[in-house]
Amino acid sequence: MSFEELNLISPIREALKKEGYTTPTEIQRQAIPPLLEGKDLLGCAQTGTGKTAAFAIPILQNLCKEQRDRKGSKNIKALILTPTRELALQVGESFTAYGRNLGLRNGVIFGGVSQKHQTDILMKGIDILIATPGRLLDLMNQKYIDLSHIKYFVLDEADRMLDMGLVADVKRIISHLPGVRQTMLFSATMPKEISKLVDSILTDPVRVAVTPISSTVDIIEQSVFFVGKKHKKHLLLHLLKDKSIASALVFSRTRYGADKIVKDLIKAGIKVQAIHGSKSQAARQQALNNFKAKKTRVLVATDIAARGIDVDELSHVINFDLPNMPETYVHRIGRTGRAGLGGVALSFCDEDEKPYLKDIQKLIAKIIPVVEGHPYPLNRMDVEEKKGTTKNTTKNTTKNTMNNTHNAKDNRSSKTI
Repeated sequence: MSFEELNLISPIREALKKEGYTTPTEIQRQAIPPLLEGKDLLGCAQTGTGKTAAFAIPILQNLCKEQRDRKGSKNIKALILTPTRELALQVGESFTAYGRNLGLRNGVIFGGVSQKHQTDILMKGIDILIATPGRLLDLMNQKYIDLSHIKYFVLDEADRMLDMGLVADVKRIISHLPGVRQTMLFSATMPKEISKLVDSILTDPVRVAVTPISSTVDIIEQSVFFVGKKHKKHLLLHLLKDKSIASALVFSRTRYGADKIVKDLIKAGIKVQAIHGSKSQAARQQALNNFKAKKTRVLVATDIAARGIDVDELSHVINFDLPNMPETYVHRIGRTGRAGLGGVALSFCDEDEKPYLKDIQKLIAKIIPVVEGHPYPLNRMDVEEKKGTTKNTTKNTTKNTMNNTHNAKDNRSSKTI
């Protein structure tokens, strides 16, 4: 099937051709026709399957056909809600690219930066708004944004919204939308909480699932290294000696950990930058741009960036720390293997993280192959060291409790005297 067979208007087909798109992906083939007909849609698809185009193209085409009826109206007609700044910017770029020949206006708003530039865009009038929940609610409260004219609403990465604790904000925003609208909800996984949300905001939706729920992209080559926690940095440096790792996105569980990894790699002469919540938006965007342009070989990120990074031909994802939520693993490794290309996902697992690995393998319904024979294997000393630390902690706690008890008795004796 070609884009012509999807009954797209020629300005959009020309824009897609300029972007190098020739054949629609599976989710685009299944989602675009019902969305052009105005039906609600529930899309369950892994990251990298082309879902942004699946909802952006029909919104753009439908809005283009309605332009003649609006005659200069500044009312916002479409709202796309995303969990992170990076994803919002990525979606905004996609709308600009696909709609380059249509004369429609889009704007992106998110927190962490001055609102002045964003409010200026809103005052000029836009057709499509891409937003993160916090800044959207803030500007709604300041009366900069009116959602009463929304005809198209997209909730993107719904499960990520849940992970980040944003569902309450999402529900507040939805309460301001017109009751009659076309709604699209996309999620890589479908936990019970999202299923409840689906039932409350979608009307007789078309359901599209292009890969099994919670499965990983099959073309990604996955493996796990058992390694002591203190040897993880040495293993990372060892792996990066391999020049076939042209680009690597390294995930750390914490911001402090991400910055520590960057320092270690810089000492080793590796071009690297970090992207996490403590960085300013300008610094995060600059780091991402440098990584995309291959000015830096390694980008170290926390999970705030797990779904907002779209890099062509990313060769490797490395889980320096395994995530404690198994769904997050799916999102992380989905940064590679995009658009049908291959990719490699490597994970480090120390003694404490073995339960996380077990949960991940249960979720994806497969055993991740273990890499044997690397220079820094998890050995008996690492395990005993952990047990010793736990034993000492318990011993010290018991000792402190006994001391406190004796002190209390002494105090009571003193008072009696």
